Amino acid sequence: MAAMNVFWAKGYDGASLKDLTKAMGISGPSMYAAFGDKRELFLKTIDLYGDVDGCAPIVVFEGEPDIRLAVRGFLEEVIVYATAHESGAKGCFLASSVSASIGEVDGVKERVEKAIDDTDRRLAARFDLEKEKKVLPQTFPSLERARLLYDIRQGYMFRGRAGWTAEAMRQDLDDRVRMILA
Repeated sequence: MAAMNVFWAKGYDGASLKDLTKAMGISGPSMYAAFGDKRELFLKTIDLYGDVDGCAPIVVFEGEPDIRLAVRGFLEEVIVYATAHESGAKGCFLASSVSASIGEVDGVKERVEKAIDDTDRRLAARFDLEKEKKVLPQTFPSLERARLLYDIRQGYMFRGRAGWTAEAMRQDLDDRVRMILA
């Protein structure tokens, strides 16, 4: 987590070995022994974010039985994440920091694509479940709405990175929930 916070704040190119080892509380040789090199450490932070840290809104979405509350809970969690993440970072690690290294650092593009595809798939599966329960109509475009929900997430993350407050982002939350479920 400490290395991710360094990469999040400084980007791949801006994160020095000294920054990374200081944040992790280890020596340079220890970092190389544990992670191989800076690139491998960076890739591991991307995997960690995708598997654990970036999934909090999805866990809320999947865990709420009422689909309206699930969509709202997802967006609420995103807003909190975008404005008050425990690390102090704002915005999405993948969109804010990692995406800048696509094409520059081998392995990043594939990880970002996988993170997007996995998120789309999980969100669409939740909508499909509601179609099976006949809460949503059979014609509901699950994958398209999953992508829209993810895109709204990224917009909130960008706004958070730009300094928007949670209160400002919540002003049109009900409209966004209706838009997703319409």
